[in-house]
Amino acid sequence: MIRVLIVEDEPLIAQAHRSYVERVPGFAVHGVVHTGNDAVRAVVAAGRTDEPVDLVLLDFGLPDSSGLDVAAALSGLRPSPDVIAVTSARDLEVVRTAVARGIAQYLLKPFTFAAFRDKLERYLEFREALPAGQSAAGQHDIDRAMAALRGTSTRPVTPKGVAPLTLGLVASGIRDADRALTAAEVAAAVGVSRVTAWRYLERMAEDGLVDRRTEYGRAGRPQVRYAWR
Repeated sequence: MIRVLIVEDEPLIAQAHRSYVERVPGFAVHGVVHTGNDAVRAVVAAGRTDEPVDLVLLDFGLPDSSGLDVAAALSGLRPSPDVIAVTSARDLEVVRTAVARGIAQYLLKPFTFAAFRDKLERYLEFREALPAGQSAAGQHDIDRAMAALRGTSTRPVTPKGVAPLTLGLVASGIRDADRALTAAEVAAAVGVSRVTAWRYLERMAEDGLVDRRTEYGRAGRPQVRYAWR
């Protein structure tokens, strides 16, 4: 069982990540923390026991420090956990620095549960592809492990019918709004059809990214509004 520490400063998002991890076989939540300092302390404390943290799901926008600095601090610990960045940071320089600091995977918010599960399953394949002990048996073992980690296989990351670009547009439309919106309002804001906006909003509601609110007026059909969690 791979023990996972979730580092996320937004409590609702942290809870969503916890529920996601609990749905993926082979993984267990070690704990949830909301700051970089608490993340380092949690990993150090666990490293003194028989159940160290294996994997950290790390947000970059933490209130007390940069996620990149936290990743660097974690890499200096022994035992050192692996890190998957779970962040909305899209700047290419941030991505390059993340790679340089040993971050194993980069998951961009917002995402579906399927994309989240894919990252964890690839990480699990990476762990299982490496033989036990300190030395690899050969080049084949290393190549197989890296292929799993870097996603060089052809399996889909997102569910059928879900386009990452459209998902990002709809998510941005609802995330940037200062109030709950209907599917029609989101569609008008981002330039897609109402049905498309509704389908993606429902997908995000199922994955815990948005809240669905039903409003009952005095007349007519009830109206569903969506708000970023």
